[in-house]
Amino acid sequence: MSDAQAVQDWIRKTVATNDVVLFMKGTKQFPQCGFSAQVAKILDHLGVPYKDVNVLEDNSLREGVKTFTNWPTIPQLYVKGEFVGGCDIVREMFQEGELHALIHDKGIAHTNHA
Repeated sequence: MSDAQAVQDWIRKTVATNDVVLFMKGTKQFPQCGFSAQVAKILDHLGVPYKDVNVLEDNSLREGVKTFTNWPTIPQLYVKGEFVGGCDIVREMFQEGELHALIHDKGIAHTNHA
């Protein structure tokens, strides 16, 4: 992807067609940074199925997702088309039980209800 508008369209479509999307450095199997690994681990702990998008594979995607949300860092988590936040926000929400509540309230199937 090179055209900025095409990148934005691709991000919009990906977020719209997947219940949970994590834009991250690396993949859910092989995270390439500690922050991405933390968010992936939290989602795995909750048993939430999610689409992982490796921003390291495409620099225009890496920059495009930052523009899409006006959020300067990766990872970025989306639930049902809404931007939730980066690592610190996701970790805080998880610790407070808010992330599980959000997943539950949005009707997303998950295996761990703790």
